[in-house]
Formats: sequence, structure tokens, C-alpha cells
Amino acid sequence: MKYLLIEDDQKIAAYVAKGFRESGDVVDIQSDGRDGLAMALEGDYDLLIVDVMLPGRDGLSVIEEMRARGLSTPVIILSAKKSVEDRVRGLETGSDDYLTKPFSFTELQARVQALLRRSLQQNTADQGLQSELRYADLVLEPYRKTVTRSGQQIRLQPREFQLLEYMLRNQGRVLSKTLVLEHVWEYSFDPQTNVVDVLVCRLRSKIDKDYTPKLIHTLRGVGYVLKTD
Repeated sequence: MKYLLIEDDQKIAAYVAKGFRESGDVVDIQSDGRDGLAMALEGDYDLLIVDVMLPGRDGLSVIEEMRARGLSTPVIILSAKKSVEDRVRGLETGSDDYLTKPFSFTELQARVQALLRRSLQQNTADQGLQSELRYADLVLEPYRKTVTRSGQQIRLQPREFQLLEYMLRNQGRVLSKTLVLEHVWEYSFDPQTNVVDVLVCRLRSKIDKDYTPKLIHTLRGVGYVLKTD
């Protein structure tokens, strides 16, 4: 995942960035609100973490401007302000969550994962009425339960079909093993289990083995992504 952290406290920024980078995520840091807004609007981020008190432009006005310009990226506010009024004001700007300082990285990470799951579920719901899903020469028809590549029909088992549909609805986005487990099996297994690896391997053998370009890619230690390069 790729995050933008807009935070002027260097110690907090380093602490947060280190935690996510150790999990294999990409974190860009900006300490100025005005420059942070420009990065948010120009960059392709999965989630934004925004401090309230910032030089250049305060965090709440940054979020309001992003929403006014149609940016729907999930946002978590970081703030030393703890009153109910401050939390309500933060959420009214268009943020999705509000975390007060000091905080533990474990809690921040849990909230980030919850927001990302919600975002993925919303994307899936928004696309639910599509009659077919396409990527390159791959076509999946959700209601007919059919898959073709280069015009050739491919027979998939139910979980293979569910995984492929999930990847097609989130093409280009890296999906962690945890997300795949929760979506395909609808509840959590031991994250060390190899059931996801086995399922991805089976799906890849049917989707990619006899075709080019290869579409299903594994990012070791990070997750899986549907892409052509």
C-alpha cells in the first residue's frame, strides 16, 4: 500500500513511517499543509494520514479542499485535540477516522487496515452492477459465472472464480494475504496458512500458463496484484 503522511512533528513522522515501511508499505512524508495538499491531489495514494496543526495550511482545510475537488481517498486525522467538538469538527471536514495523540502504532495500523477494507468493500459494491469485468484480454461475467481469455472459455472452481472477481474489481491494487482470506473465505484463518498461496497458484495456472502477458503477480511478503507489467 502507498500512504501519504502530512505531519510536521519529525519524531512522529519517523515513528509512523518506520512502522508502515517495516510492513512493506510505501510512505511519503510532507510537513507543510499546502505542499501536502498538492501531493495528495497529484499522487496515487491508498490512504492519507493528516495532522491538524500544520504550517502553511491546517489539516482540516487540507481535507476540506481535497473533498471539494472530488478526492475520495480515505483519510485519518492525527490530533492532540481530544474534545468531542474537535472530533466532530474533524469528521465533518470529510475525514474517515480521528486518532488522538499520543497513540500506539498498533492502533493506527488497525484503523488503517479497517479503513482500507471498508474502501475495498465500497469499491466492490459500486461495481456490483457491472455486467462484465475486463482486464487486457481477460473477461469475467459475474452473473453468468463465466471467464474467458482471448475468447477461450476457462473453467474455474468457486473459490478461484471468487478470487479472480475480487482481483478484477481491484485491478492494479496490491491485495494482502489477509484481505484475500477475509474476502474469499469471509472469516480469518491463521495468517501463516498457505491456503492463499495454493489458491493463487491454481488460478495462475489457468489464467496465465498458456497466455501472454502474465496478469497475476506475487509481490513477495506484500501480496498479490493483477497487472500487465
